[in-house]
Amino acid sequence: MPPTSRALAVHPVTLREVEVSRIEDITPGMRRVTFTGAQLRAFTSDNGLPQPDLVSGGFDDDIRLLFAHPGQSEPVLPVQAQGKLDWAKDARPLYRAYTVRRYDPGAGELDVDVVRHGVGVAATWADRAEPGDRIHFFGPHSSSGPPPPSDWLLVAGDETALPAIGRLLEEAPADTRAQVFVEVAERSHVQPLRELPGVTVTWLVREGATDLLRDAVRGAAWWPGAPFAWVAGERTVVRDIRRHLVEDRGMPKKDIDFTGYWKRADVVVLADDAATPDPDRNTEAFQRFHDLVDLVPAIAIRVAVELGIGTLLAAGAASAAEIAARTGSDERALGKLLRYLRSIDVVAETGDDEPGRFTLTEVGDFLADDYWAGLLDPNGSYGRQAQGIFGLAESVRSGRASYASVTGSEFAQLRTKQPFEDRLLDGVAEGAVYLGAPLADSGAFEGVEHLVIRSDGAGVEAREITARHPGLRVTISALPAQADWLRRDLPASVPDAAHRERIGVIEQTVIDPAPDAAAVLLVFALGALPDDDAAATLRAAAANLPTGGRVLLIEDLFDTEQLDEHDGEADLLALTRDGTGLRTEDELRAVVALAGLREAGTRAIGWGTVLRELVTC
Repeated sequence: MPPTSRALAVHPVTLREVEVSRIEDITPGMRRVTFTGAQLRAFTSDNGLPQPDLVSGGFDDDIRLLFAHPGQSEPVLPVQAQGKLDWAKDARPLYRAYTVRRYDPGAGELDVDVVRHGVGVAATWADRAEPGDRIHFFGPHSSSGPPPPSDWLLVAGDETALPAIGRLLEEAPADTRAQVFVEVAERSHVQPLRELPGVTVTWLVREGATDLLRDAVRGAAWWPGAPFAWVAGERTVVRDIRRHLVEDRGMPKKDIDFTGYWKRADVVVLADDAATPDPDRNTEAFQRFHDLVDLVPAIAIRVAVELGIGTLLAAGAASAAEIAARTGSDERALGKLLRYLRSIDVVAETGDDEPGRFTLTEVGDFLADDYWAGLLDPNGSYGRQAQGIFGLAESVRSGRASYASVTGSEFAQLRTKQPFEDRLLDGVAEGAVYLGAPLADSGAFEGVEHLVIRSDGAGVEAREITARHPGLRVTISALPAQADWLRRDLPASVPDAAHRERIGVIEQTVIDPAPDAAAVLLVFALGALPDDDAAATLRAAAANLPTGGRVLLIEDLFDTEQLDEHDGEADLLALTRDGTGLRTEDELRAVVALAGLREAGTRAIGWGTVLRELVTC
């Protein structure tokens, strides 16, 4: 399931150049910059690739504005690729994310509202901008749909959230019921918003005070029914409000959309320009090497996640004794861990007035973030997959998986254990939402009446495909442990009962499509298989297809032209876990040929993902 219940549309990532057409101060604290330009519409990039119209369907869509580093006249720009951007390996781009306040395709205008808070890369640029200035941006990467059906909305944010809140109210149905809380620095920063009979807007003016937004939400009158919440602003405030809504108000996490737009911190400015932040200096070679070989931070941070230290500290400062008692740890040993985490700026002591009590730093805040905690927990689905890396030397020497040597069992055996498989597939389903919609819109399923899917994210993908293709039936072919989870998950992943009736799940160790299936979709299904087994899977998928039938294939590949450390990491993890790794383009073509198939065409979908259409030779 997606992180929230808002529908998601994914857009190809496109670099665009636009011009400032006008500037307006909405309030003394907010400047609106309007952009125009031919590249807001469909155009052809410098390297000959066609680019689509700009799309902004979500009230909180954001784009990344690209700026030149101090002392430079031009920004660091990427190379436009198919549906994505390729950055040079040594590139150090300088960009800031801003909400699309308004986009009018007819007029060819894009508005961005910039908070005038003093020192900041974008704020300083906006203060100095003039009509005719040109700037590059990319995005939105995706658009979330309007708030899902609910009895009422709870909306809370500071001035950085005002552009999204303003657009939300402008696009909301007339019968919307909502409580809206907005915190601003001064009374003069209050701005007009669309008025609706069922919406109450409460302005909270700081004037030096703190915790206004937090306190207002905690003290809000709770209307009857089930709300949907949208919260954005300073990261720790947003985190605390979300925790209150989940723990004190009992709201399901899927009904809370939250974003930390910024983090309160001191800003170091340039010596010759007090309005411009000093960007990070180039890291010296020795420091870079030192960071690469340092093993302890990665393990210590994962242990902190495993113990739940981030969650405990996010709820309030605590002493080593309190944390030890809550986590069932030895106080002396835990003190050593906290001391080390303090040395690497993950935790800090709260101050002289409370000696011996700890809190999270700006870096440590990520320990309390659900996404990062799930990724780093050694006992989580991803953490368990990564354990084979400690046997990397064995895998490099032998060319085979070292996972069993490290953990005592093969990774494939672990996937037969239902609790682990459930956690793994639940995480996959959250990510599948970013592929499902562009896959369904790709045009690959036109004329298909029966589709077979083999994918860990099959439920989400089937939901998007059946929603867009009313006459299409889907059969999900899955291994037994996966089939069990997918059946249980279908009501959540596919809430529309009519769509769900067209989706079935069957257990198949070897994929065996029914004779009436016109296409088989394989999503990341070959990566864990050696070449012979991968070819056999493709042959089995194509065996019963009628004339004109296709195997549709999506696989992660290693791009040898654009070396990326994250791809390299995934490659080594797959080597130690499965004995395989990421295939290159040529290696995948060899597997396709070994299966007796050929590539009839490709489609670029989403963020540079390639859908391959395979047919028999």
